[in-house]
Amino acid sequence: MHLNLARGAPLFLASVTTPDEALTALAAGAALIDCKDPAHGALGALPEERVRAICAAVAGRAPVSATIGDLPNNAETMRVATEAMAAAGVDYVKIGFFGAGDARAAIAGLAKADIGAARLVAVLMADREPDFSLARDLAAAGFAAVMLDTADKSAGALAEILEPCRIGEFIAAARRHGLAAGLAGSLKLRHVAELAGLGPDILGFRGALCDGGRGGNLVAARVEAVARAMRAASETSNAA
Repeated sequence: MHLNLARGAPLFLASVTTPDEALTALAAGAALIDCKDPAHGALGALPEERVRAICAAVAGRAPVSATIGDLPNNAETMRVATEAMAAAGVDYVKIGFFGAGDARAAIAGLAKADIGAARLVAVLMADREPDFSLARDLAAAGFAAVMLDTADKSAGALAEILEPCRIGEFIAAARRHGLAAGLAGSLKLRHVAELAGLGPDILGFRGALCDGGRGGNLVAARVEAVARAMRAASETSNAA
């Protein structure tokens, strides 16, 4: 299953760690289920067996993505991890480009990855001097989307790290090259209206959905609150 994008109505991505969390998020209004281990970095990877179990629990009711970990920009290392995660049954594999190494070479190498029907999603980090010109390379390598996130979750939310005009530049760069654009990075309920107004395709959450921050347990009431805010932002956009 792939993303059903509607301009002005960003999809609600919820990062989960278990099948039970995935089912809670889905029932409470999340549109995209993202498999991630917050205990192991910004894009910590869950074990492939856990990802398979999450995919089985979701059972095609929503697209499922999964991260491959905080890896260096090495084409072979990333390719192996990407192929393994795609084989776990996800619709999208999320790959961060913010470590050491040549990001452009790594992106070009990933064009050769054997991932079946899965698609690739790049993640750039707002607090690591992101290069928005990589959108051209990502499109050429067949990526479906690019997200803007934060590496240091203690440094504040995305909306507090980059000015709205800079975030708008990121979204515009993605769109110029036919990529869906997503925003994430310690987002809170209060950020929904502002960021949705910039026109992204995806808004991603983890900490705001949990008791005790991103490493805590996902709570249905918190997911429902974000889902309501996303719907309200969409209605405001459609009425404008």
